[in-house]
Amino acid sequence: MAEKQDKKESPLSDKEALHIAETTDVSPGQAKELAKKHGKENAEKEAKNFKAEG
Repeated sequence: MAEKQDKKESPLSDKEALHIAETTDVSPGQAKELAKKHGKENAEKEAKNFKAEG
C-alpha cells in the first residue's frame, strides 16, 4: 500500500514558481527549493524572508 505523500513533498509547478519569483524577487529555482524545504503553502512566505535576510 502506497504511503500518502507529505504536503512538503508536493512539487511546486513551474507556474507557481514563476509567480513566487515575480512577487518576491527570488529565482523560480530558488522558489522550488524553498517549497521542497518548507512546503508548498509556506514557499512564498519563506521567499520573502529569504530575500529580506539576503
